[in-house]
Amino acid sequence: MDRKYNFGAYPTMITPYTKDGEVDYETVKKYVHWYHDKGCDGIFAICQSSEIFFLSLEERLKINKLVYDTAKEIEANGGRKMTIVSSGHVSDSIEDQAQELNEIYKTGTDALILITNRLDLNNEGDDVWIANAEKLLEKLPEDVALGLYECPFPYKRLLTPKIIDWCLKSDRFYFIKDTCCDSEVIKSRIEQMKGSHLYLFNANCQTLLDSLRDGGAGYCGIMANYHPQLYVWLCKNYDKYPSEAELLQSFLTMSGFTEVGLPYPLTAKYHMGLEGIHTEDIARNRKGESLTEYAKSCIRQMKLLSDDMERSIVNENP
Repeated sequence: MDRKYNFGAYPTMITPYTKDGEVDYETVKKYVHWYHDKGCDGIFAICQSSEIFFLSLEERLKINKLVYDTAKEIEANGGRKMTIVSSGHVSDSIEDQAQELNEIYKTGTDALILITNRLDLNNEGDDVWIANAEKLLEKLPEDVALGLYECPFPYKRLLTPKIIDWCLKSDRFYFIKDTCCDSEVIKSRIEQMKGSHLYLFNANCQTLLDSLRDGGAGYCGIMANYHPQLYVWLCKNYDKYPSEAELLQSFLTMSGFTEVGLPYPLTAKYHMGLEGIHTEDIARNRKGESLTEYAKSCIRQMKLLSDDMERSIVNENP
């Protein structure tokens, strides 16, 4: 069965900044190396975690090229292959979205990921979504692998069975970043796509183990910025070590609630500092003062536990 990418764990790329608020491109490269060293199977570049709605097109293009080129350089030097999937279209009109996506494609990617709410800005229904998708696809290269991302901002446009059927018939889609957070819906989607080259990556860590058991392709989400090695292990070993997988899933479930309770992506940038990659506590979509000492303490405690999980589960059950 043909597919364009690795299965497994994909972190959602965060954007580091210098003290004066410019993109810190040197640190972008360090992040790619860190993801590789932690065992990640791919990277979702130019996504909401990257603060795409607060980046210029020039910045989005430069970041994506750097991520893609760095990953390929690592692979050429004997490292593992990491699949790079990229989004980055934030405009309202289909014409402007097509321009953004074509420019992203030129900088290098293994798949272009379409943000579902961009194709139905006012949530008018499946027919509007499909009509806009058809217009957009006509303006993209025919040979490019495509995917879908249920981005929560500015609103979460969930896929429907009708849209998934349309994607299957188009034969151009390979990747879904699912954010429905519902095990039964995920199971139904996986069953609907069975036998095709369209696969589901769950963004919700609380339902991850269920989705893997039901045939999901892996994890693509925020929490892989903190302890990606745990997600890598779970995606590869959930059936080989079932009791350990249940224990690890419980930790991932509880730690995942920091997504909404703490100021992400500032917390992820702070965590990168704990990993030895100096990162300024700056985001364009969050005020720096929201990264309080309380938030930092929570992240340190989470790291203490995740490091213990790595020692007791990952290292003991390779």
